[in-house]
Amino acid sequence: MFDLCFRLKKIRMKHLTTEQRYALKAYLDCNKPKREIANNLGVDRSTIYREIKRNGRKNGVYNPDFANELAEERKERFCMYRTFDSTKQKLINNWIIEEQWSPEQIKGYCDKNGIDMVSHERIYQYIREDKLKGGSLYKELRHKLKHRNRPVSGKHEVIKNKVSIELRPDVINNKERFGDWEIDLIVGENNKGAMVTIVERKTAMVMIRKLNGKNADCLADTVIDMLLPYKDSVLSITSDNGTEFARHEKIAKKLNTNFYFAHPYASWERGLSEYSNKLIRQYISKKTNFDTFDDNFIKQVQHKINRRPRKNLEFESPKVAFFNYVALAP
Repeated sequence: MFDLCFRLKKIRMKHLTTEQRYALKAYLDCNKPKREIANNLGVDRSTIYREIKRNGRKNGVYNPDFANELAEERKERFCMYRTFDSTKQKLINNWIIEEQWSPEQIKGYCDKNGIDMVSHERIYQYIREDKLKGGSLYKELRHKLKHRNRPVSGKHEVIKNKVSIELRPDVINNKERFGDWEIDLIVGENNKGAMVTIVERKTAMVMIRKLNGKNADCLADTVIDMLLPYKDSVLSITSDNGTEFARHEKIAKKLNTNFYFAHPYASWERGLSEYSNKLIRQYISKKTNFDTFDDNFIKQVQHKINRRPRKNLEFESPKVAFFNYVALAP
């Protein structure tokens, strides 16, 4: 009976606590077997393997403080996405399809009657996402979204507190150090799908990730997820002036970095990003619907580009050059 209870306890405990992460670090430093570590911590062995894989550094070193930061970031995003749950979706669908209510009317009614509901802008975003997927919710609106002649990303936003590229120090401009990045967004034909591309300026290492939408919050969360494992190697990020980068302060805070904006219509100020996008277009054409590409295909494209020997790296590959620098990071 005790053995059964113990096994059930291990199955239910899927995430490690802060104390368990420090203990895990100590056991790993002592070269303890994973099975023994799992037994000592009272968790399943798969939990240990998953913890090391998901929350360890890319150079293979496990740090409990870093692991906690990654786990908390993941938890924060998960909780945020859960706010738009199936119950709210059913209410919204019903009021739009059966009553032809506008998002403002839905939100206002819920506020007046104490019903938990997301903002009217989030409802508009949901309707636009439904339209992109071939849905017909937008047809039930009086204006059919015609008065909202704007990208699927959501309402137009003025980017606040931008720091101009003119204030970027020469150590970045001259590519004198490792850890300075350029970021961009590429969009499929007729706005069918979007991908964020991030490239490290000194090694030309590029990262690509498909987005669920072009809105600024989605992009910020994706960028944080991509770069957080290399947080010590993210000293600056430079972007264009697209409103999808409106949450630049959130990115800068989470990654403890500086975020700069190039001048409008000055793509040469982010030349490496533009060049990297051209390499990506060899595999992912402009005249395609990005929704047709799965994450595995995008990952393979990323790997191919980063394996190519580069003349400016003395024919070393970006991948090798990048991880050589990462290994030297504290």
